[in-house]
Amino acid sequence: MTNWTHKKFSDLTPGELYAILRLRSEVFVVEQNCVFLDMDNKDQPSHHLMGWQGDRLVAYARIVPPGISYAEFSIGRIVSSPAVRKQGIGRVLVRKGIDLAYTLHGEGVIRIGAQYYLRGFYESFGFEKAGDIYLEDGIQHIEMLLFTKD
Repeated sequence: MTNWTHKKFSDLTPGELYAILRLRSEVFVVEQNCVFLDMDNKDQPSHHLMGWQGDRLVAYARIVPPGISYAEFSIGRIVSSPAVRKQGIGRVLVRKGIDLAYTLHGEGVIRIGAQYYLRGFYESFGFEKAGDIYLEDGIQHIEMLLFTKD
């Protein structure tokens, strides 16, 4: 069973912050072999959605306010642990991220920078292509928009 919680950056415990940075590094840096500076100063103004199984963080996303990454609010650093993949936790994470974004920021457009190979996954939530493919840290990405909550 996954226990879901969310917090502002200032409310995160040192252990929670460590778990977040460890999971993001495990997937984005090690698994995807992508050398980049993960700490981008967008964590501080964001809310952090965490999925825990026991004391292990297995899913995470940050809800970024408007004007930080994009004019619109955004969901970013969407990640699930390799240990729980193919169990549907990614779908739950994105759905909870969308719901939390609307709770925090009201109705509006959500913009994401999605890894291109996951385009179909995000389209299944209603996100639409909003630009051309671009490289970010050596990985193909595409901006996508969600216009309405379903």
